[in-house]
Amino acid sequence: MAEFDWLLLTALTWGALALTVWAFVDALTRPANAFVATGKLTKPGWMGIAALAAFIIWQFGLVSFLGLPAVIAAVVYLVDVRPAVRGLPRGNSW
Repeated sequence: MAEFDWLLLTALTWGALALTVWAFVDALTRPANAFVATGKLTKPGWMGIAALAAFIIWQFGLVSFLGLPAVIAAVVYLVDVRPAVRGLPRGNSW
């Protein structure tokens, strides 16, 4: 039973890490003016949040004190910010 728990926790941690890295890469590829145009936090702000979330998951794991807030931050970007920014035309990214 302990082996199953370890495998499940490892799979969830890798999944959370992939989610936070996806949020970072997506924020990196979106144009900076799209964030401002939609009234969201700036591109460097979201990139910093996503990078910090990925670092926390990678360094401390999912079950750390900041593990759940890190995953929530990535989910907020992917569910709220990404659809709003994605709808705008691409331009200069910085």
